[in-house]
Amino acid sequence: MTTTMSTHQRAVEQIRQSYAEIPGGAAPRLAKSTSNLFRFRDQGRTAKLSARDLDEVISVDPETMTAQVQGMTTYEHLVDATLPHGLMPYVVPQLKTITLGGAVTGLGIESTSFRDGLPHESVEELEILTGDGRIVVARADNEHRELFRSFPNSYGTLGYALRIKIKLRKVQPYVHLTHVKFTDAAKCMLAMQEISDSMVYDGENVDFVDGVFFQPGEMYITLGRFAERAPYASDYTGMRIYYQSIRQRNRDWLTIRDYLWRWDTDWFWCSRAFGVQQPMVRSLMPRRWMRSDVYRRLVALDRKYGVTARVDRWRDQPVQESVIQDVEVPVERGAEFLEFFHDKVGMTPVWMCPLRASSRWPLYPLEPNKLYVNFGFWGMVPLPRGQFDGYYNRLIENSVHELDGHKSLYSTSFYAREQFWQLYNGDAYWPVKREYDSNSRLLDLYEKCVRGR
Repeated sequence: MTTTMSTHQRAVEQIRQSYAEIPGGAAPRLAKSTSNLFRFRDQGRTAKLSARDLDEVISVDPETMTAQVQGMTTYEHLVDATLPHGLMPYVVPQLKTITLGGAVTGLGIESTSFRDGLPHESVEELEILTGDGRIVVARADNEHRELFRSFPNSYGTLGYALRIKIKLRKVQPYVHLTHVKFTDAAKCMLAMQEISDSMVYDGENVDFVDGVFFQPGEMYITLGRFAERAPYASDYTGMRIYYQSIRQRNRDWLTIRDYLWRWDTDWFWCSRAFGVQQPMVRSLMPRRWMRSDVYRRLVALDRKYGVTARVDRWRDQPVQESVIQDVEVPVERGAEFLEFFHDKVGMTPVWMCPLRASSRWPLYPLEPNKLYVNFGFWGMVPLPRGQFDGYYNRLIENSVHELDGHKSLYSTSFYAREQFWQLYNGDAYWPVKREYDSNSRLLDLYEKCVRGR
């Protein structure tokens, strides 16, 4: 769906007034129809701020290759608006219902990140409702430049993105995939470095790079390149499952739209927890329900009512810990992380996605132009006898930082306050926080992302 700029301005005025009417003692929180956060919080004294009128594409300009998009617009809706023009965002996060505002203020990554970094690096302009109730337009070259640069990884603690101007790139109708198998993690990481540096494999340009670790001795790098034509186009929105195909075929073709959403149908591989990968269940389940947001709602319901925990107690099974994280580790330390993770956690598969930031962003201080590998892992792990919830997540946090890596904040974190502000650059955060939220109406980053308020 699209809207006009005048309609957008009315929505901005409505949310500004709603924000002003929230009692001072209540922490504002956006009311969204979907969420990709995995910090399940006690709502406490919070006031919901409706964003239902800020979820549309304002315009797509094929000549300048930019789009004006409301902050709560999902990437699914944006892609539907840009693909008819032969365009896509530089980085399209892997799940349909991730919003642009969520990706810019939180985490977003995909298989173009080896070249194009994170979603906020292709943003030209942000219209923001700040913590002190102002509406400001922030760019890299205006008086709000510090807010513009500190907004990524601020998770709604500096304000909310109301409108985003984002750059687009040209696409072709199909993506040709090559799945390259490795039996040695160090060689896999070296190949990922070489391919990401050269952007070439087997004499052909590479447009997309990611991979999957299935087990020691079996991992794959998947290379994608644009194609004008294809001998066929695979369909992984029904009975066939994308991640399983990586082990079954060396080459494949997908339409560009199906490639962008190849992970969404099964939420990578997490649909197996709901039985959706069983042929009988899959054949009976409507396709419209095989989406990441449906599975996310099921997780929220399970968390609310404790179904899994009750079943585990009834079956006398060990208590399980939720291990849902994305971490960035320098590519040269990637094999060490995989060895640690397999030995100490043991969850498989693990997603691998190379990324390179073009410059330093204050609150997510990756080294510019250095290649990292994002390792993504999502599931439940039985706790060892005598251990308590947080055991695995703390092990992972310690390992990541011993390996000079970094961890996203969309899920649970356990850092001590002083360590947190060292890792996430409190020296840069607090001056911006005081400038744009002087009365601390919004929670600060530690209170929101670690303490879970």
